[in-house]
Amino acid sequence: MHDTGTAAGFWGLLTAPERALLASAGRTSVFPAGATMCVQGDPATHLFILTSGWVKVVSVSRGGQECVLALRGNGEVVGELAGEVTGYRTATIYAIGQVHSVVVPHDRFSAFLDEHPPAARAYRKMITQRWSDAADSLLAQSTASGAQRLARLLLDLAERHGRGDGEQVIIALPLSQEELASLVSASRATVTRAFSSWRRRGVVQTGQHLVTITDLAALRQIAAAGR
Repeated sequence: MHDTGTAAGFWGLLTAPERALLASAGRTSVFPAGATMCVQGDPATHLFILTSGWVKVVSVSRGGQECVLALRGNGEVVGELAGEVTGYRTATIYAIGQVHSVVVPHDRFSAFLDEHPPAARAYRKMITQRWSDAADSLLAQSTASGAQRLARLLLDLAERHGRGDGEQVIIALPLSQEELASLVSASRATVTRAFSSWRRRGVVQTGQHLVTITDLAALRQIAAAGR
C-alpha cells in the first residue's frame, strides 16, 4: 500500500533532474485541507502536479448541484485538459487534507514535454491509464451493482492512499456519503446499506473521515461477485 505522502503517477516516473527542471518552470504551493485550488469557469492558465496529498474534482451544474467526478493524487497531473481544450476550467478542484503541488503554466509544461521525450512518454502513460480507468468505470456502471462499484473504489483508494500492514488498511476519507455515491454512480441509500452490511460482517469499520478495511479478501470478493 502507498502512503499518502509517497508520490507515484507522472511525478514518480520522472528522474530527479526532470523533477527539478519542471519545478523550476513553475512554483511549489501548499494548499490547506479544504482549500479551493481552482474554480469551474475560471480561465485555465496553469496545471497542478500533485506531489503529496490528494484532491477531489467536482463539477457544478447550472442549478448549483455538485457532482464528484474523480479523486486524484500520488503524483498525478490535474487541471491540464482545460488549457488544451476550452481555455476555461471545466471543474472545481478541492484539496482533501494538505496538498503539496507544483503549479506550472500550460505553455511551460508543453515546452518541457517537447524538450524531454522520456517525460512526455511518462505523461502519455498517465493519460492512457486515466482513460483506461474511465472506460472501466463506464463498463462497471452497466455490469456491476452499486455495492460492487463502492467496493472497487475502496480497494483502489486502499492501494493508492491506504496505510496498513496488508491485513488491515486505513483510508483517510473526508467525503460525505453523497460524494461517495456520486463517485460510484449510485444512490446514497445504496452506499449506506452497503456500509451497514459490511460493518455487520466485519469487512470494514467506519469512523469520522476514516474507513478501515478489516477483511481485504472479503471486500475483493464483493468487488468481484457482489456478495
